[in-house]
Amino acid sequence: MNLASHAGEANANLLFVNFNQDCTSLAVGTKTGCRLFSLSSVDKLEPIYEHNETEDICIVERLFSSSLVAMVSLSSPRKLKVCHFKKGTEICNYSYPNTILAVRLNRLRLIVALEESLYIHNIRDMKVLHTIRDTPPNPTGLCALSVHNDNCYLAYPGSNQIGEVQIFDTVNLRAVTMIPAHDSPLAALAFNTTATKLATASEKGTVIRVFSLPDGQKLFEFRRGMKRCVSINSLAFTTDSVFLSASSNTETVHIFKLETPRERPTEEQGSWMGYVSQALKSSASYLPSGVTDVFNQGRAFANIKLPFSGLKNICALAMIQKLPRVLVASQDGYLYIYNLDPAEGGDCTLLKQHRLISDTSGEGIAEQGGDRPLTKPDYMESPDDGNCPTADLLGTAAHEDTLTDELKLDDDNEFPPMTHHTDIP
Repeated sequence: MNLASHAGEANANLLFVNFNQDCTSLAVGTKTGCRLFSLSSVDKLEPIYEHNETEDICIVERLFSSSLVAMVSLSSPRKLKVCHFKKGTEICNYSYPNTILAVRLNRLRLIVALEESLYIHNIRDMKVLHTIRDTPPNPTGLCALSVHNDNCYLAYPGSNQIGEVQIFDTVNLRAVTMIPAHDSPLAALAFNTTATKLATASEKGTVIRVFSLPDGQKLFEFRRGMKRCVSINSLAFTTDSVFLSASSNTETVHIFKLETPRERPTEEQGSWMGYVSQALKSSASYLPSGVTDVFNQGRAFANIKLPFSGLKNICALAMIQKLPRVLVASQDGYLYIYNLDPAEGGDCTLLKQHRLISDTSGEGIAEQGGDRPLTKPDYMESPDDGNCPTADLLGTAAHEDTLTDELKLDDDNEFPPMTHHTDIP
């Protein structure tokens, strides 16, 4: 969640906050640097790394639980830096034609989103494999990259007038399908873990839809509300794809349960809503389609009432200490952790809130972290220098990531020496 455009609002020091791909850590970018926190405990937000001796960081993305991080600063918004934070080394950097709006990572690819183009890098050597040019204007850099190696899909808006989603295979470098998801422009996108489902929301914000992949068929439709249009900030699936969360600029976070009608409790059949639903099915042939759509839309299984409204936030669903939790990182500089009852749903209980940035006294978390700050690279790079002497660190950057066995990212010899062009046309 990039907050650089909101720097003059609540908590102006916070520029960026985002969860990593498996929600095991949280990355925070501020006007004085960046921080990484572990999400292994509810009661304690354990710092993994802090660096306060660099420029304002408006994007910081970590590759799973590895030491590989990608960063962009406000002072150099066209430059992407890839770093090994454990070794305190900058691996390489790339400059792009325009401002970098978003960066997405998985174990195979690194995606850089500009307003009207998308760059697909091979994460093994950072070479540009493909560029999707002349995309519809995308001022927020909205896109989603799946984390699954077999279904390594990229989703991005296919129009800035209506809610079309383009699905692109980043391994075979080909278009997969186009999904006409909404009548209004897109506001949020999210893949499930296996990239067999895609959740979408439009700028109108009243309906959340879930589509199957790769065929693009609509599976579920959930109504977030009917009284007002809102700005959807984020969508997130649980690892098992049973639940989907949606956060917005309101005080409510909705959690939907992905169940087909035949999976719903049988006692509903004898209820008033069950009667209405049955009557609706029998009369669907002569009722307007808009009316039947409203009745067929699912409602929230659980809800969260946040202690604020009108602030940008990002939500995630994670297992912490073997229990399902809802995590909300907000523009106000706090992480909120809620309990989720997977059986009963209902209102979620606030368990803990953690401050993400230092207070005005200057006391931060640096003393608690065990990792030293990034150092300057041991070489001086000019704009025309295409060499990257420390590029072999890509091979060791993920030595702590236990989920990357098939890539052998802990092998120093896995990657050849990397060269790159500093300026990308």
